[in-house]
Parts: sequence; C-alpha cells; structure tokens
Amino acid sequence: MTTSNAAAEVRLGILRDVDDVARIWREGWGDAHLGHVPAALVTARTPASFDERARDRVSDTIVATRAGVVAGFVMTDGDQVDQLYLDRSARGGGLGSALLDAAEQAVLAAGHRVAWLAVATGNTGARRFYERHGWIDEGPFVHQAPVPAGSVAVDCHRFVSPRR
Repeated sequence: MTTSNAAAEVRLGILRDVDDVARIWREGWGDAHLGHVPAALVTARTPASFDERARDRVSDTIVATRAGVVAGFVMTDGDQVDQLYLDRSARGGGLGSALLDAAEQAVLAAGHRVAWLAVATGNTGARRFYERHGWIDEGPFVHQAPVPAGSVAVDCHRFVSPRR
C-alpha cells in the first residue's frame, strides 16, 4: 500500500520509521491526553514506553511522509483504528485525513465489517475531527488502555466508521 497526495506519501511503516513514530506518538499523546486520562496511565506512558510500543507495533503501522520524513502515523489492531498522531508541524494540512482513510481501508480490506476507535472523553479536538470525517459517535464507554501491569480504565467515546 502506497498512496500520495500533494507532497505526501502514505505507506506501510518500516523499522527505519520507529524513532520518528515514537517521538510523534510521545508528543501527540501528551497533547491529546494530559488532563483527560487517569494519573496511572500518564505514569505508565514513559518515553521508553513509546519507543518500545512503536517498535512492537511497526507491522500494523501506516505512516505519512513528506520529503521522506515521517510526519504522522496511524496504527490498526484488528477492527480498531488504534492510534493516529501527527507531528506538531504537520497538523491541519490534511495528513490526518489521509491516514484515517488509509486505516479505515486497511481494516475493511482485512475483512472487518466496520472500523472503530476510542477517543478520550475530554479530547474534544479529536472528537470533532472524527465527526467531521463522518465517523459516528456511539457514546461513552470505558476503554481498557494497555499498560505493562495490565490495563487502566479510561472514559472514552466509541466512534465507528461511516463505511460498512
């Protein structure tokens, strides 16, 4: 899978992308989640945890690059669009839309009827982004965010893709 729009390329992630993905994830996660998730989850999300998780998840990562540099990524996990983050300098330029579309297509191509994702309840910017893209907010639920010792309960909203 490789697509391009304007000066961006969307492709499957490779090991060479891991450091950029970890950095973007770490910065974006803080921007999106601090103040919206339990302290136990913030404590578990150390810089090393992003490095390790980016390495472990490279096989289900799609990246967007500009001039060969990773500017954003999305991960899938079965029928879930699990992570979507952009470099701070790339926000607002359409890469998030391209990544969301690529992830939805990957989930559906894998044989799932619908894609879904979880958004922390307080992350209103992300909730508006998904709504603008036609994703349907099915309401609140408690998401079990994985951490080394198990999981942490996070109040979220479940969104489902418009394509079925």
